[in-house]
Amino acid sequence: MSEVALTEEVVDRGARLQGDVILRLSNLESSYGPVQAIRGVSLEVRAGSIVTVLGANGAGKTTVLKTISGIIDPQKGGVWFDGEEIQRRDPDWVVRRGISHVPEGREVFPLLSVRENLMMGAFTRRDGDGVTRDLERMYGYFPILAERRSQEAGQLSGGQQQMLAIARALMSRPKLLLLDEPSLGLSPKLVKEIFDIVRRVNREEGTTMLLVEQNASVALATADFGYVLEVGRIVMEDRCDRLLEKEDIKEFYLGMKGDSVRGERRWKRKKQWR
Repeated sequence: MSEVALTEEVVDRGARLQGDVILRLSNLESSYGPVQAIRGVSLEVRAGSIVTVLGANGAGKTTVLKTISGIIDPQKGGVWFDGEEIQRRDPDWVVRRGISHVPEGREVFPLLSVRENLMMGAFTRRDGDGVTRDLERMYGYFPILAERRSQEAGQLSGGQQQMLAIARALMSRPKLLLLDEPSLGLSPKLVKEIFDIVRRVNREEGTTMLLVEQNASVALATADFGYVLEVGRIVMEDRCDRLLEKEDIKEFYLGMKGDSVRGERRWKRKKQWR
């Protein structure tokens, strides 16, 4: 990226982080039976921005999204969306309120065609002309879906199914898009292609996004602000350009081991947020 383009990107990110808070989690705690998955999670997402939550497998990232979208009821804490408290609401109510969730593992309807899957994303809408225009808009963002519109979704490749899951979620015209591990199981080429489209949708449509990812390098390159989740707790937060410079992020999430004293054992290195 050129110096001018990099400067423009930093300015754009700064502007996006000045928007009003559209989503706020406060001291959120959720469990699976006796197992507590997230503990006192608090975060904010500003309108028009992309926010990422980083963490290893089992850190609680998916639980955060499921609690927002109403799949899991929290034991404590609150979720506010667009100024309204929404925790413990049914998922269909949350969708109608303006939140769409792209689940981990894609979860397309395998026996329905690509077009039918996309139309399922618009089931809450009553503006037929608008739905038709948005269908064509999705085909513009994801040309491969236009080519395979009559094909059963179960016959698509993993990358194509991920594109379909994102496009289906966008068909509801959400104010907030929740993305759960969109890079999971995909080749680097497909990951780049999908995240390029994610950034394009954010720029062109102004769609606010909350992204959870294990792939820290692509998440930090895509998002404006980031949180680090470990064992159900937020342990670090900052603008993504600053997180990229932090030694703990470089070593434990980007695999960039810094210079060390000769003879120092790798496992003695301590995370600074501990």
